[in-house]
Amino acid sequence: MIIERMYAHVASQEDEEWPWNVPCVRGLLADGLRFTAPVTFLVGENGSGKSTLIEALAEGFGLDSWGGSHDWRYASHRPKSVLGERMRFDAAPRGRRMLGSWSARKGFFLRAETALDALDREGFAPDFVSHGEGFLAAFRGKFLEPGLYVMDEPEAALSFASCLELLGHIDQLTKAGGQVICATHSPLLTALPGADIIEVGEHGMRRVAWDELTLVDHWRRYLADPQSYLRHILD
Repeated sequence: MIIERMYAHVASQEDEEWPWNVPCVRGLLADGLRFTAPVTFLVGENGSGKSTLIEALAEGFGLDSWGGSHDWRYASHRPKSVLGERMRFDAAPRGRRMLGSWSARKGFFLRAETALDALDREGFAPDFVSHGEGFLAAFRGKFLEPGLYVMDEPEAALSFASCLELLGHIDQLTKAGGQVICATHSPLLTALPGADIIEVGEHGMRRVAWDELTLVDHWRRYLADPQSYLRHILD
């Protein structure tokens, strides 16, 4: 493990402003968020705040909010988000060494919407490949060293088979000492054995088992009987 807990503090007068009024952020302010496994998935509906948490985590660790690796500052002139600049960590010994020295810091922040641009600016993205193949090239070439790897919806560009390949990369990375924290809508990714799953929503944050996830229940129901859903939205 690298990061064992993240937390933040704000002045009381800021409590009613965004992002402090988002339920999961309120939970972060009250109790922090503990990481108990090498892989943690944050799952929730659009707008639940999971990407806000993920971006702030990356910024707090020193990864650029635009996306990229520990040794590339794509937009260093950009100020941190109001949550990112207040982010603090309880770290394991390896994490403390990384936080104490920029040269020792290792990791990558992958954002679905900016991943290929960030990779291209690092001189890494291959030419003449699909969006999904470019993502996989990042996993093969950049997710190597033990470090903190933060991902925001990596499944966006990936097929079913490519998601399975990503799980293989994550498994190898964590066995080598890396830590992965990922926001996702994917029931495939969250099925990774041993992963910690945190469901984000109006309730704030709570740990759940894979087969208790709302998204897993919806996918099961939809695949079993698509019309039970489609009849409500199609004429």
